[in-house]
Amino acid sequence: MTDTSAHPVTAQTETVAVLGLGAMGLPMATRLATRLTVRGFDIAQPRLDLASAAGIVTFSSAKEAVEGADALLLAVRNGQQLDEVLFGENGVAPSLRRGAVVILTSTVGTEAIPATAAKLAEMGIGLVDAPLSGGPVRAGNGELLIVVGAAPEDLEKARPVVELLASTLTVVGDKPGDGQALKTVNQLLCGVHIVAAAEALALADALGLDTAKTLEALEAGAAGSFMLSNRGPRMLEAYGEEGAEVLSRLDIFVKDMGIVGKAARSAGLAIPVAAAAEQLYLLGQAHGLATADDSAVIRVIAPSRRPGQPDRAPGRHS
Repeated sequence: MTDTSAHPVTAQTETVAVLGLGAMGLPMATRLATRLTVRGFDIAQPRLDLASAAGIVTFSSAKEAVEGADALLLAVRNGQQLDEVLFGENGVAPSLRRGAVVILTSTVGTEAIPATAAKLAEMGIGLVDAPLSGGPVRAGNGELLIVVGAAPEDLEKARPVVELLASTLTVVGDKPGDGQALKTVNQLLCGVHIVAAAEALALADALGLDTAKTLEALEAGAAGSFMLSNRGPRMLEAYGEEGAEVLSRLDIFVKDMGIVGKAARSAGLAIPVAAAAEQLYLLGQAHGLATADDSAVIRVIAPSRRPGQPDRAPGRHS
């Protein structure tokens, strides 16, 4: 399924519109601007200014940004927002040219995809279901993991975009929705791994261990994981006055674990570990941590640290 280098970046798609120039949108747009013409829009003027400085052509409305583009790179929160952005009162789909493709990078679940794909097809527009994993730094370096479900002809149109952004491009199926299905499985593991890391570090703290040294030891052994190494240092910062830097909000996993649970119920599959993890994210949201970094879930497991423990792991960076 992994497709990383079989196809070089082509000139088939030369212009891409990026709606939303936030923490992920701006570095992706900046990366794309190294090889393609990028048309960007954001509701915040400071983000537009940063985009302009990075060589991105900016516009005052989303509709203006997508006009004439070969591809639209779109990140939305959920299926309802996807429908609103494309087909709502100020929807941009009618402004796209026939033959263009919409590249959906968000995790929205499989349910919204068939109707969206059908509506776009009526307009002569393809949907490339391409949810991604990785943070802003990886986005800017073209090192994202992207999983794709799309008709072959639409995927070929999207290749110049997704291959610039991905170090690993995994084509999982030939229809939109296949990418969402695999990303749902991915998010199950990510959500569980973050909570497991939080429980482990909270237990180490409760047992009187030096949490920074514990984290270092765990990373070097069989218990290590990407999420432990990535979120662990931020978990040790979560108790500080300002908390950890917000790189991935906790309420994103409230959404994503909800998608996981819904998919499992539809398939008639029990997922007790994922269900338990979902409850911890929901508790975090209920305790005012929705906009905190998802590493703050450790504060649900252990609301406070032992007296005398440092607020951050010395020498570690997120």
